[in-house]
Amino acid sequence: MSQSLKTHHVALNWPGFRGTSQLVGSTSDGIVTVYVDPNLGPQGLQNAEDLLADAPRVVAANNAIFGTAGGAVRVIVYALGGATDGTGGADHMGCDYQNGNNIEVCAAFGNSARVSALFEAELSECSMHGQLCGLSTGEALSRWCASSTSNNALADFATAPDWAQGGTPDFVNNMDPTDQNAVSTGCGMAFISWLLSKGYTLARIAQQMVTDGDAGTFAVLYGALTGDNPANAWPNSSTMSTDFPTASIPTIRSVTSRKKYCRTCICALPS
Repeated sequence: MSQSLKTHHVALNWPGFRGTSQLVGSTSDGIVTVYVDPNLGPQGLQNAEDLLADAPRVVAANNAIFGTAGGAVRVIVYALGGATDGTGGADHMGCDYQNGNNIEVCAAFGNSARVSALFEAELSECSMHGQLCGLSTGEALSRWCASSTSNNALADFATAPDWAQGGTPDFVNNMDPTDQNAVSTGCGMAFISWLLSKGYTLARIAQQMVTDGDAGTFAVLYGALTGDNPANAWPNSSTMSTDFPTASIPTIRSVTSRKKYCRTCICALPS
């Protein structure tokens, strides 16, 4: 990888960052270029350097999940919402590599795995090729991708409990046209967990969801994977809220008003 700790004076179209960014470097293949807010100091720089070093692994894992090579992205590490522990989340402008390739991730001092996880959450959405953007289905998928590539580094962000505590409404037959509802996203997290327990890989699930597109509910996904009637998805998965303890379902807390900056993002409020 190339390293270049230079202040970047050319305006970049970040979703929310308005400061002067510092170029940290690019991966050897030029796919990922990492910047940092120099105001974060040494710990923020360490997060950015660690992300640059880890980026090839994250990209390779993401490509394997979606079965296709992604495009070039730029990512900046800074204190989203003033947070430096990762809880500021991440954001970008769209679910493809043309509109969503400028990615912002929150610094996580002393825990760079969280930064990599947030990066994958947004990178995975770019690999959805404009599908599933801003929907509960796509949000659940991106959070599973983040967990699978980071050893669940964002386990303190939770949506599945919101679904369980909210009476487990049916967002298997019904797709929620927002990625800001923790209840519907939590249902999606639990349903994907249930499918994984049945032997379906995350790669197969992700690629089928992209094929199904915006209109694809989790019931449609079930039908495509199993060959069974999609109407059986909800009754057959009825135990998913009790089969998987909360700790086993990787989740990310719901979004905040930073949504105004982006078509799709993961942004967190303190508990």
